[in-house]
Amino acid sequence: MISVEDALARCLALAALTDTETVPLRRAHNRVMATAATAQLTQPPFDASAMDGYALGRPAMPGESFTVIGESGAGHAFQGAVQPQQAIRIFTGAPLPEGALSVAIQEDISRNGDQITLSKPAKSGDNIRPRGQDFLRGQALSPRLLRPNDLALLAAMNVPDVTVRRRPIVAVMASGDELVMPGETPGPDQIIASNTFALAALVEAAGGEARMLPIARDTEASLRTVFGLTEGADLIVTIGGASVGDHDLVGKVATDLGLERAFWQIAMRPGKPLMAGKVLGIPMLGLPGNPVSAIVCGHLFMVPMLKAMLGLTPEPQVLSARLGTDQPANGPRDHYMRARLTVENGQPTVTAFERQDSALLTILTEANALLIRPMGDGPRGAGEMVNYIAI
Repeated sequence: MISVEDALARCLALAALTDTETVPLRRAHNRVMATAATAQLTQPPFDASAMDGYALGRPAMPGESFTVIGESGAGHAFQGAVQPQQAIRIFTGAPLPEGALSVAIQEDISRNGDQITLSKPAKSGDNIRPRGQDFLRGQALSPRLLRPNDLALLAAMNVPDVTVRRRPIVAVMASGDELVMPGETPGPDQIIASNTFALAALVEAAGGEARMLPIARDTEASLRTVFGLTEGADLIVTIGGASVGDHDLVGKVATDLGLERAFWQIAMRPGKPLMAGKVLGIPMLGLPGNPVSAIVCGHLFMVPMLKAMLGLTPEPQVLSARLGTDQPANGPRDHYMRARLTVENGQPTVTAFERQDSALLTILTEANALLIRPMGDGPRGAGEMVNYIAI
């Protein structure tokens, strides 16, 4: 068995960057921008008013008066210059007239006809957004995972299309005679295939495209047929059949198909029978069949591989919190315990569920964290600082 860290490094070594494609800005949300985008204009393109009020031809003190000679609105600039004793009625976002040095907000003004009088001082530069305050033409936005706020910035930069990483295609293949799909009636010795749905959702949440393949039965012929459906995928994820039982044929069939194995079995709970390599020229991750084992390994290994393919930082973020309850000494494998993260007295607290059976989806669905217990770690008392990964 190899360590979790070594296994992750070998998985990431299999993950190659996807190529790029250009998409309209409207379709760029949650895509990974592959190259920097450059502003095509300056924002704002002119000195603009930050408030509704009056643009003044000079700074002023309370009690001073000005003559209003016109108006400037967003998209409708005042055509002309303002003199020292003059003012322009102006609205938020409107261009500042030539000669204006300050904007007095309307709450600080009394108006009588075309005369205004200040009740508060107006200093030079007050309530003015200078040209280029946000960004300048030629300024670049670096590659990143595009959030809604990024799309607003790109639109303001007059960038209509974005070069992004192609979504990695992940072929998800469950195997086992015991499995039937949701909605079917299982036989007396069968169960519903559940892992594929969680893993496909994890793929899509990580920016990939999931291709759910038919269930492969426990025969070499069936497994070969389903492996044949993986053409064009960037990653093959198998579920089950990677152990050493008489019916665990995934490893054997993959080997017959030319598997270049990176490793098999890791010092981890849950997920010891994890396997990785390359088959049919495609990276392959062989997950355990137990539901919790498969999904936990999906978080720890599959998602990082997808992030690496997209050019993102792949390693899961390890955080620290107080331990909620006493924990006994850990055994010879790293244990990723299903846990609940809460905030108590202003401090993050992580509490492992009492039951950690790798078949209990009900526990996993209540968990929002994995408490990390390193191999050989001694007893830990409530209140001690421990590491966890949010899920």
